[in-house]
Amino acid sequence: MTATKKSLVEQLGHSPHARLVILSCDDLGAFHAANVGVYDSLNKGVATCASLMVPAPWARHAINCYNGEDIGVHLTLNAEHANYRWGSITNSPSLSSGEGGFPRTIDDLWEHADPAEVLRECRAQIERAIAWGLDPTHLAPHLTAITLRPEFFDIYLELAVEFRLPLRLPSSINEEQAGFPFRKLALAEGVVFPDFFDHDWRYGSRQRVLRALDTLEAGVTEIHIQPCIDTPEVRALGEIAQSWVDDYELAVNDQEIRDAITASGATMIGFRELRSLMRTS
Repeated sequence: MTATKKSLVEQLGHSPHARLVILSCDDLGAFHAANVGVYDSLNKGVATCASLMVPAPWARHAINCYNGEDIGVHLTLNAEHANYRWGSITNSPSLSSGEGGFPRTIDDLWEHADPAEVLRECRAQIERAIAWGLDPTHLAPHLTAITLRPEFFDIYLELAVEFRLPLRLPSSINEEQAGFPFRKLALAEGVVFPDFFDHDWRYGSRQRVLRALDTLEAGVTEIHIQPCIDTPEVRALGEIAQSWVDDYELAVNDQEIRDAITASGATMIGFRELRSLMRTS
């Protein structure tokens, strides 16, 4: 009789009913305000990991502030802000928009990107982060750009296997909706990923995060925030900045989220635990 495969939480040494939460901060390196906000969220607040946008303007400063925190590489192929640009570190023509830098939208990226150039760019971002001194704990895509198209997901998976790093994968869309079995493909390659990913790219995280903690299922849930301190630089990007500032307040200064974590019975972990599992399995 074949033994039942252990769930991810069991493989991590917990009971099958355990609720493990990764509270992750995106867009480290995008702005100075993000760098301060993310490191405060990790070192003073309740966040447990972050991911670095290597091509972004403040990435080098983020590395200069790094002190061994649980940080992965936020593979970046879009520059979504009209007045704030960044672009390919490999100078790849198919990854450049007509206005300079990466395309603003995922549709524009998908229409023009050459998969060979995507692979070269993403590998270069990981290699540059490592050369700068980062010990990456995972890979996560910026704006889900490489998770929901098979030709780009293959690249994402190839890099996870090559660098032996766990992945962020969507859980709000199933494999039928995506059109290909992305989770099964990752499992077949021995790649580790959280059971659930709670996110919403619209403004504001507070209610979503608190609701996610209140309705946790057994397993590993990644919950995403984008904390920034309040500065003129980040306010110049428009209304969205207010949601990032509120994410900072939630993660660093708000007792409500600490109470919600306690009430949920969750154990807080980072991606480093998933990386250890993947590298020893």
